[in-house]
Amino acid sequence: MQAGRERAHIEEIVGQHATLKSAGVGSAKGLCPFHDERSPSFHVRPQVGLWHCFGCGEGGDVISFVQKIDGLPFADAVEYLAGKVGLQLRYEEGGAPRPGEEPGRRQRLLEAHRVAAAYFTEQLTTPGAATARQFLSERGFGRDAAEQFGVGYAPQGFDSLLRHLRGRGFTEAELTASGLVSQNNRGLYDRFRGRLVWPIREVTGDTIGFGARKLYEEDQGPKYLNTPETPLYRKSQVLYGIDLAKREIAKEKRVVVVEGYTDVMAMHLSGEGTAVATCGTAFGPDHARIVRRLVGDAGSSGGVQLSSGASVGGEIIFTFDGDAAGQKAALRAFGEDQTFTAQTFVAVERSGMDPCELRQAQGPEAVRALVAGRQPLFEFVIRATLRAYDLGTAEGRVGALRAAAPVVAGIRDTALRPEYTRLLAGWLGMDQGSVNDAVRSAGRQGPAQRGHDPRSARPDGRQQRGDQASPGASEGQHVPVAPMRQPDQRDPVARTERTVLEVVLQHPQLVPDEFDHLQADAFTAPAYRAIHEAIRAAGGLQGAREALASSGSGNAASWVARVQEEAAQPVAGLVTELAVAPLPEDRPAALADYVRGVVLALVEIGFTRHIADLRGRLQRMDGAQDPAGYQAAFAELVAVEARRRTLRDSANA
Repeated sequence: MQAGRERAHIEEIVGQHATLKSAGVGSAKGLCPFHDERSPSFHVRPQVGLWHCFGCGEGGDVISFVQKIDGLPFADAVEYLAGKVGLQLRYEEGGAPRPGEEPGRRQRLLEAHRVAAAYFTEQLTTPGAATARQFLSERGFGRDAAEQFGVGYAPQGFDSLLRHLRGRGFTEAELTASGLVSQNNRGLYDRFRGRLVWPIREVTGDTIGFGARKLYEEDQGPKYLNTPETPLYRKSQVLYGIDLAKREIAKEKRVVVVEGYTDVMAMHLSGEGTAVATCGTAFGPDHARIVRRLVGDAGSSGGVQLSSGASVGGEIIFTFDGDAAGQKAALRAFGEDQTFTAQTFVAVERSGMDPCELRQAQGPEAVRALVAGRQPLFEFVIRATLRAYDLGTAEGRVGALRAAAPVVAGIRDTALRPEYTRLLAGWLGMDQGSVNDAVRSAGRQGPAQRGHDPRSARPDGRQQRGDQASPGASEGQHVPVAPMRQPDQRDPVARTERTVLEVVLQHPQLVPDEFDHLQADAFTAPAYRAIHEAIRAAGGLQGAREALASSGSGNAASWVARVQEEAAQPVAGLVTELAVAPLPEDRPAALADYVRGVVLALVEIGFTRHIADLRGRLQRMDGAQDPAGYQAAFAELVAVEARRRTLRDSANA
């Protein structure tokens, strides 16, 4: 550690973030990178390896500077500096390098990513990248924007990057570990081909992975393809744009979380330089820890304004578009809100445009206005819960109180809880004493009896998908809810519905495509319907195939994990149960026919239900008074019966 301090020249490290000028013998000074100032009060003494700002009072050595400027814990700052000066760390007994890393290997993998990033940016200017440049141009991004964010292009060739990296001396083992290449029975090949590419960097600025967007119709891969999990890249621990946003986040004590790479670009180019995005996963506890280090926890947020004013501990703003998926994502963020003291807000674009589209349609001012119009997350969740009820009736108000009281009771901050109790009384138009009693009662009932998940509330009163609580989350970080009741398994229809979900979770590769054609009402049991919605949100059978392919081993663990991410909290445990439940048929030779049979049986049940509804409608209609309507209903009945016969023939083939 001492050698790292000595060999990492503090003036060079600091000079990457602040312009230093001579301030006498052995001293340099510049504008402080940690606070706004016009006259330089930030001083560095290279000989002693220390820095100090006489304006804000911050100071320390080169390690503390890296910790503060990059938001890193001590050990990570030491490792970063060691890598910069080529120093191999020796770990004391009981210590170890990062999991899965050999000494020196990390630097080789980082170098491979640096070379790959440079290669991709060079390729963006070639004739073959015309489609990629057009994609950027159509979204309002020119050459300067591409350079600012390091956007590049992966050629369509099978092994263009592979040959380039081999020419730079990287071994096959290093290339495989990097995630830049994939492997099949014919050997190694480029993971990213014919795609627009964004570098994903650590807070230090080192590239550790890439996100790639499909450009060509013939590309059979997913719309967005990211680097797989590697010794460098773990998607739950990275935020796209954090390297560009870190200084603004630390200065503004605010971070804006958006949903995609182009949204981050649009935000920064519109003047909102605190924007970051997750990479193919929901915002989770590890992301919260990264943000917390940069924003800082300035104590309790109690007593701050509940409107869109600045908060004591900083602000976390989740910016989502206004469609159903965006609303769901906003509600999902509620589960992570209490993992840091910064006040959490939601900025929802009501017309359904994402920040990139908003910038194109209405300009940068509209993007900034979106952030400025943020709403406290607790308020958003409570109001979303209330929208499921008719507050014009006594029954509706009582139902809304019962649903919203657990949300308020689950607010960990004891200073905020009574304030939201008062606000809830006003929104309901009810006596505050009654609301106080309901909130206290919900708090006394405890996690298991508090009622439904507020994140799953929908305007029609049905349950909506939301993320389950993160494993290992401490008590109070989310609003625990009781599991949804399972149907009686003596009901043959319910038993069929359950079996279909079991095979879809356990053997998705054997499930016929007819499963994806099932409508939302195909599952009559509310618990099973909720899991079906989670499966659809996870991409259905296509999502399962992608998960199986990305896992490498072909097992369904990654697929079940996708469904778990989308499942509402009340059925999260049931997903696990269905994924491990024994099937009546376990013979390998007969399994495919069994899976197909149970899925087609449920499809036929849906047809039978539809036919019964149509026959009932025809019986109620008067063919003489409405001959056209009667004829249309009769034609639909004939068509559905024909589809059922075709299905039966297919099942018996």
